[in-house]
Amino acid sequence: MATDQTMHGVPPSLSARVVGSFAYLTVRDRLPTILTKVVDTIHRNKNKFFEEYGEVGIQAEKQAISLLSKLRNELQTDKPVLALTDGLPDTDSWNQYLERQQRLQGDQEPVSWFKSPWLYVECYMYRRIHEALLLNPPISDFDVFNEGKTQSFTESSQAVMSLCTYLEGIKNNIDELSKNPLFEHFSKLMQVSLWGNKCDLSISAGQENSQKTSPLDSLYSLLPFILVDDTKRVWSALISAQRPRESGKNNADRVDIVLDNAGFELVTDLVLADFLVSSGLARQIHFHGKSIPWFVSDVTAKDFQWTIRQAMATNHKWVSKCGVQWQRYLKEGMWCYHDHPFWTQPHEFCDMAADAPDLYTTLQGADLVLFKGDLNYRKLTGDRDWEHTVSFETALRGFGPATLCSLRTLKANIQVGLQPGQGEKLTSQDPSWMTSGKYAVIQFHNPKSE
Repeated sequence: MATDQTMHGVPPSLSARVVGSFAYLTVRDRLPTILTKVVDTIHRNKNKFFEEYGEVGIQAEKQAISLLSKLRNELQTDKPVLALTDGLPDTDSWNQYLERQQRLQGDQEPVSWFKSPWLYVECYMYRRIHEALLLNPPISDFDVFNEGKTQSFTESSQAVMSLCTYLEGIKNNIDELSKNPLFEHFSKLMQVSLWGNKCDLSISAGQENSQKTSPLDSLYSLLPFILVDDTKRVWSALISAQRPRESGKNNADRVDIVLDNAGFELVTDLVLADFLVSSGLARQIHFHGKSIPWFVSDVTAKDFQWTIRQAMATNHKWVSKCGVQWQRYLKEGMWCYHDHPFWTQPHEFCDMAADAPDLYTTLQGADLVLFKGDLNYRKLTGDRDWEHTVSFETALRGFGPATLCSLRTLKANIQVGLQPGQGEKLTSQDPSWMTSGKYAVIQFHNPKSE
């Protein structure tokens, strides 16, 4: 069905309309599985709610479960998407977005789970999970995904140790490093942060998904699976943004990291950020996380602080040293954490300048913005049915607050910026290449030079 967007040469959004497509299987199978796990988690914490809040806690637990069971039924029977009723600051924006979708879809059918853009309905499900808890105080603040996130961190302890040990080894003689070895370390830590994105609990529908071995040991063998590698362009952008400082150091002013998953992936991002600051490549790092529990394992402010506290308290010399250093960076303002409601809304990023101008202005202050993970990639490219050879720049549709780079392992059937024939060859060798998390990209865009 043509919408007003397909007419301008922009392909339609991916949706569950196509039976057997990855979007269809996600909406049919994965999303109900996640909802079932959420219901189970709330139910298992019944005693905790009773201990903390008495009978009112039990009532809240029952009502939240009832709302979530209703949600699961709506999803599975392709009912119309409903307006939100919880009165949060972002409620109006969500309800306006629903109206926008209805206008795009026309009057013939209501916006519903299987007939509307997959990106929209998947984001909407997580916002409805949040609503089910919000409407039921006193358990409104309960993070239904917290257990999985903390488990991902603790079960990755060996990998965390080896990574922090590697970082401390670099930092011991960082001032003596010439450009080439510095680039080698930068490249390695970019790859570690890239492959850290494999540990995604929403793709495994909440199944345990931690990093057991040292990620550094497998980097060489993973190189062939990086389909686009713009690391050198990212490095050049950082080097060309260097400015002299009073400290006598030359460095870029600011790198922003738009975070994805908590657990091991967050540690890989913190290690990369530490390297950027301690090597003098950047003066300041701004992290952007989610303001509510999101896509099972995404980072919230609580997860961010918890991870740093856990590192500090770890009985391992280099991990605790890293934790102490990270806390210091935050205290001294060299690192800061932000969240913004836009990150937990369904908008494509090309809408950011219009729908969240304050956030767009914030990102414009960065010399480089790193976007982590699959969901950010889907929003960067509008989650549309682009040809694989369409350039990354074209798919961004004008989004370019600053020089940016996407670090993403592929877990959704969209990928742009490939060479002619590359996508077809991959499809013939490995039909699930776009969704297995086995392949990855480091894709760069400089709005000023392209």
